Amino acid sequence: MSNMIFNQEKINQVDFINGRTGQFRAVVKVKAGFMTVVDDLGIQSNWPSGARWKSALSVFKSFKRGALQTIEFKADGSESWLTVFARKGNKVMLMDTDMFLNMTVGDINQDWSTTNLYSQANYKLAGAKTWADKAFVSNEVSIKDLDPIIAGVDFSEALAALDSL
Repeated sequence: MSNMIFNQEKINQVDFINGRTGQFRAVVKVKAGFMTVVDDLGIQSNWPSGARWKSALSVFKSFKRGALQTIEFKADGSESWLTVFARKGNKVMLMDTDMFLNMTVGDINQDWSTTNLYSQANYKLAGAKTWADKAFVSNEVSIKDLDPIIAGVDFSEALAALDSL
């Protein structure tokens, strides 16, 4: 599967997470109209399971429509919080590469369909047909990307024959 990102809406892309582990926090707008910072409850409460938010996308999915404004990330061993997602009104201004690579059509259609994340042009470029499909990267699977061993049976020769067609 290709990691080429389709970004027809020209959302600014950053690569701060870059596969690293760390902590996430969110800036949200509460019903009273003001902004507040929400830290990961798993870390703040010292839950045995640790952090509740394992990725920026899990933070993205955790809030009601219209509440989430910003997601920040602090890599393990760092003291700096970096913005990995930001929106202004109905326009997403900035998003990290990790979010582009993992976001599905369903993540967007559920609560973000009135923003510039919702893009039929992107969905078409990515070959997205269902809500489970990726929204910003290709959903086509190449034969070369398949694991030739399935349930202990080696299908290498069959896959090579298909690839040559």
